[in-house]
Amino acid sequence: MEILRVEDLCKTYGKGENQVKALDHVSFSVEKGQFVAIIGPSGSGKSTLLHILGGVDRPTSGKVYMDGSDVYAQNDEQLAIFRRRQVGLIYQFYNLIPVLNVTENMTLPVLMDGRKVNEQRLHELMETLQLTGREQHLPNQLSGGQQQRVSIGRALMNAPAVVLADEPTGNLDSKNSQEIVQLLKLSNRKYHQTLIIITHDENIALQADRILAIEDGKIVRDEVLRG
Repeated sequence: MEILRVEDLCKTYGKGENQVKALDHVSFSVEKGQFVAIIGPSGSGKSTLLHILGGVDRPTSGKVYMDGSDVYAQNDEQLAIFRRRQVGLIYQFYNLIPVLNVTENMTLPVLMDGRKVNEQRLHELMETLQLTGREQHLPNQLSGGQQQRVSIGRALMNAPAVVLADEPTGNLDSKNSQEIVQLLKLSNRKYHQTLIIITHDENIALQADRILAIEDGKIVRDEVLRG
């Protein structure tokens, strides 16, 4: 079953001679529950693509459909709700709020959405992410790996349909990197969430179900590794 479809997506920055084509007529679809790795050199358009999939940056032209709905047919207010409920974004820089503890950082998107925190889900995520006992810790009291786990918990707290991760292990050593990837794969299997990861790490890419390679804003390879 298809969860995501991208049709003829283009994104340009600047005008005239200074115009840069970040995405150049990109089209693909993703099945529900699939783990997709997006690879490519720096400046190839990977992060631009992820931000457009996540409702963060509007495309110049083209369409993005999430669960059958046209994402960019929505106004800014509807897009903000889409970002909170439909997608979970994980960044290389953990983007935690320094004055909030682990629990507060993880539940912030739910509270901003005016909804009640699902305590059972929070407890389950704390256990899965090995953060039990650190609920009251502030970000500066945690290691890099632990901070990234909190950011994963925050992304998963709303039970999004699609989890988008932009170089989630870029700031971590190899041991922590592998742990984070295992946790993301676990959430992919346990919650049947679709997982799309941008990575420079070939070892991570090879663990995906499918690899999309991007160069100069175009998909140059689409390889299914496992069904």
